[in-house]
Amino acid sequence: MKSMLLALLMLLPWKLKRALLQRFLRYELDPTSRIGLAWVYPRRLVMKAGASIGHLNVVRDLDLLELAEHASIGRLNWISAYPLGRPPHFMHLAQRAPVLIVGEHAAITNRHIIDCTERVRIGRFTTFAGFRSQILTHSIDLQDCRQHAMPVEIGDYCFIGTACTLLGGAVLPHHSVLGANSLLGKHMDQPYMLYGGVPAVAIKPMPEEAGYFQRTTGFVV
Repeated sequence: MKSMLLALLMLLPWKLKRALLQRFLRYELDPTSRIGLAWVYPRRLVMKAGASIGHLNVVRDLDLLELAEHASIGRLNWISAYPLGRPPHFMHLAQRAPVLIVGEHAAITNRHIIDCTERVRIGRFTTFAGFRSQILTHSIDLQDCRQHAMPVEIGDYCFIGTACTLLGGAVLPHHSVLGANSLLGKHMDQPYMLYGGVPAVAIKPMPEEAGYFQRTTGFVV
């Protein structure tokens, strides 16, 4: 019954849907934020001024989805997590946080898969670009023979090319580029760098004066 009601709710005009989401699910939605025709039902949802979620997205089992000012999620993305309190997996991770935090003017474009079993943070003015990229925060620990999860951190003013994969424990420093078709599975620490390859390595420095790194609005014309 609950699933049917949520399905009906997603079909309503946005102004009415926003009011119902705020009243019954206690979501924090700025009047200028917007959600399209999409299944977006984390336990807690925060959308600041100008934040948007496009059509045909699925967001499920997250403890928190937070979009800062003018952050956006495009279309046809699948964003999910293994929820808290559901045994037997991940019980050894007492501080696990199945959340997605998207910074101001950051963008997730179209047709990506993001696993938020552990925290995923996407920094300010960052573009998770192209399509068919993945973030996978959990996997099997072969040594201990159990499920394990680690967070993924993407810094400010980063650019993620199409068809990339980021694994649990990956850190992309601020003002960095991850080239198309790359696999990032560890902590990188040099900003203003192009990373790429399988596995990703530092390829060459990026110019600090590049226009992309100087933007004051997220949208690139």
